[in-house]
Amino acid sequence: MSTLTHDTAPATRHEPVPGTTARPRRGTSAGTLLSKGAVNGLLLVAAFYTLMPVSWLLFAATKDHRDLFATSGFAFGDFNLFANLRDVFTFNDGIYLRWFGNSVLYSVIGSAASTLLCVATGYAFDKYDFKGKEKLFGLVLGGVLVPTTVIQLPMYLLATKAGVVNTYWALLLPALVNPFGVYLARVFSEGYVPNEVLEAARVDGAGELGMFARISLPMLAPGFMTIFLFSFTASWNNFFGALVMLNDDTLYPVNLGLFMWNSNTVQQPEFYSLVITGSLVAVVPLIVAFVCLQRFWRSGLTAGAVK
Repeated sequence: MSTLTHDTAPATRHEPVPGTTARPRRGTSAGTLLSKGAVNGLLLVAAFYTLMPVSWLLFAATKDHRDLFATSGFAFGDFNLFANLRDVFTFNDGIYLRWFGNSVLYSVIGSAASTLLCVATGYAFDKYDFKGKEKLFGLVLGGVLVPTTVIQLPMYLLATKAGVVNTYWALLLPALVNPFGVYLARVFSEGYVPNEVLEAARVDGAGELGMFARISLPMLAPGFMTIFLFSFTASWNNFFGALVMLNDDTLYPVNLGLFMWNSNTVQQPEFYSLVITGSLVAVVPLIVAFVCLQRFWRSGLTAGAVK
């Protein structure tokens, strides 16, 4: 009768002694705390740097002209916010409201049209094969490297030939071109629109345009809103393009109008209150847009991060 022997002994498990707890390694714990402290410190500095000008603007908008220069920047004087708002909205027959409406037109209508064009273009680059596709897409990406200020003079010359200078079209038409938006749209299309869904729709007899409108576009909603927010912010802050293209003050966006008011502060110091309060009002749409659409924006930024 033979006996079986085991050459290897089972691995011994070291159980913790009852009443004691395992301690983390001091080096790892110290390093983790140091890295967290550094990251939190940088975030606090960035938050302070970002919020300090807005905070000063909020304090300054509540002051009258005397307190604006007689008190500290981050101290309240006599509360005069509502009177300042009334002056801004009624000055020169309410020209500020006209500027504000122009900015809404340029930013909302222009950004919506630009975003739709970008999504359709990026979707086509992703889902369709055609000759020279990658070379053409590389040319589009090359447009991302060109600063906007560099092409303002050629765009002005083109607008002059087309006869759209000093019209709404002078800002709306250039806003349609967004190479970075096309790139983002292609990335979103790769991550959000499965090819199997499109093949099933084709089998069911769906046309390409109808398939894009009824199937692909709803799937691309997070990407659409992300591109729209980027485009909206860029359009709302488009100062140089408006300065080059527009001469009629009734067509000015709000940032260019505030710049013109600010140029009068040397001869007429009372314009300071108008510029400060008008700047505070001009910030509100950007805050509202990001707060209301942040869930789309955050989900869009993480697209493709997890498979």
